[in-house]
Amino acid sequence: MAEILGLGCTHRPVMLRRNEDWTGMMRTSLDDPDMPAEMKDPVRWPAKLREELGNDWGAGAAGRAREVYRRHFAQTRATLDDFKPDVIVMFGDDQYENFKEDVVPPFAVLAYDGHEIEPWKNRAWNPWGEPNDKRFSFSGHRAAGKYLASGLLEHGIDAAYAYNPLHHPLGHAFAYTLLLLDDERRGFGYPVVPFSVNCYGRRVNAARGLRLPLKMRDKIRELDPPSPSPARCMSVGAATARVMAKSPWRTAIMASSSWSHSFLTEKNYQLWPDVAADRRLYDALEKGEYATWHDYTTDEIENSGQHEVLNWFCLLGAMEELGRKPDRSTFIETWAFVSPVVFAHYLP
Repeated sequence: MAEILGLGCTHRPVMLRRNEDWTGMMRTSLDDPDMPAEMKDPVRWPAKLREELGNDWGAGAAGRAREVYRRHFAQTRATLDDFKPDVIVMFGDDQYENFKEDVVPPFAVLAYDGHEIEPWKNRAWNPWGEPNDKRFSFSGHRAAGKYLASGLLEHGIDAAYAYNPLHHPLGHAFAYTLLLLDDERRGFGYPVVPFSVNCYGRRVNAARGLRLPLKMRDKIRELDPPSPSPARCMSVGAATARVMAKSPWRTAIMASSSWSHSFLTEKNYQLWPDVAADRRLYDALEKGEYATWHDYTTDEIENSGQHEVLNWFCLLGAMEELGRKPDRSTFIETWAFVSPVVFAHYLP
């Protein structure tokens, strides 16, 4: 059987912004014309949120947090380098990038030969000071993607697959992860098979992967069909582990996303994430208590703004299938910077 490494990380879009811009989503929500006046009063906000914002709208705290995230990305990269995978299967969400109104598959294996991206094309700044026309090339693995898609179908998982991009060369959930894992710009030579999960469900087309205006907060269930359920994501992850364990390739199975997002947590008027709900899931992850994850529902996901955690349900399904508990994990709490972050390593 092929060896499998399990990893969970984040694609952390704020890492590609200036420190003073890390609270941009919160400020956008505060400017919403339907934001209640009382919710604009900091006295109504959690104390930890006010502390993180400080007197500079979080710029100082963002600078400190950036270094914490960089250390964890470096540890994740070191674990990959030690394992030396033949292929990485990476669960990530598509936020109205490759999949739009013409088709939104619940799951899609992107069995591309390679990935070409120009992440700075429409950006004025990036943390590496790289030119706007800089192009990055990452290897794909069509053979492994075809093998995975075939195996999933044989296991009763009706996953879509593709050999070429539809609307976007590589969604940011995958692209940003690769850029951050190569923080030192040593190159990233491991072939990647992106595994797209429709995490945004009911809101993906209406919100185009971003926030919805507050006037729609009670109408979201009317927009689009939902995402695949947490239980289905776990079964997809389990099947992925079974298929790749029988493959000829040393495989790293990864999930890349942050956890509850402020702009998805309508009950908090999009101002802060559901840290308590994330903590409950993380505690179960840390202890290897998979029953907590199996019992989670789509309603809980949507109520707590945990849409992107569906990528982690896929990872947890795979790790349960392999009988693993995390060898290393950490929960990085934040109230001001969109979403808490988890890193986890499941060694073979």
